[in-house]
Parts: sequence; structure tokens; C-alpha cells
Amino acid sequence: MDMLKIGDVVPKNKFVDNLGNTHSFEDYKGSKIILFFYPRANTPGCSAQACNLRDNYQKLIEKGYTVFGVSADNVSQQNRFSEKYSFQYLLIADNEKDLINAFGVWGPKKFQGREYQGIHRTTFLIDENGVITNVINKVKTKDHAAQILNEV
Repeated sequence: MDMLKIGDVVPKNKFVDNLGNTHSFEDYKGSKIILFFYPRANTPGCSAQACNLRDNYQKLIEKGYTVFGVSADNVSQQNRFSEKYSFQYLLIADNEKDLINAFGVWGPKKFQGREYQGIHRTTFLIDENGVITNVINKVKTKDHAAQILNEV
């Protein structure tokens, strides 16, 4: 797993949000982005993380950020997740794992002694030119917004 790092330019991949709209990072040139990868919609840790960002969304956009969440869930799963918790930001449905693999967040994991392949919970802060300025890979799900705000 070769994860993107500080100084890398984001890939040119297109991606689909929870509403079925297609985007690319080129569409957001001139905007700062918080791109957070999470393992699966509607699981306890992922819900805590996404809701913490929702609850602190105003502070994040005041710093000039556009927020996107990414998992391998499909469009309808992402949309149900978004509607259930009233997220103000878009969720990316990456069930083909194009973006997940491009950012290098797919790889071996361990849980309760079992090894498997999955998404590593990671957040990338991206500047207006599409360059990664920070990578948070020790995410505190219940206090993630504070982690991000400490970095910006």
C-alpha cells in the first residue's frame, strides 16, 4: 500500500457522490478540501467520525474547506447514511475503489486477531492547487474535527 503523502498532487480520478453526481478534483481547483476515508457507512466508528465532522461543519467551512467523505459503499448506501445523519457535505461512493486505491488507503488490516483487506481510516487535507498539505492517519473518530482544526 503506497499511500499518498504531503506534497503529492491529487489524482485526476472522477468520482460519484451520494446523489449520483460525478465530480473530479479539477472541479475544485481554487478550493481547499478535507477528504476523509472511512471503512463503511453506518458502522459505529464511521458514524461517530462523520457526525463529529457534521457537528463542526461550520468551523471547517469558515476555514475555507470543502468536505468529502469516501468509502467503498455504493450510491444508495451513501445516500441513506447521509440522510440518516443529515450531513451537510457529500459522501463519495467508491465501490470500484478507484479513489481508495489512488490515495493508497486500501490494504491489510487486523481486527480481533483476524487479518483482512480494508480501508485505512485516513484524512487528507488538500490545498487550492490540489496538493496534499497534511495526512491524518491516526483518526480520533469522536474528535476528528478538532484534529483537523489543529492542523489548519
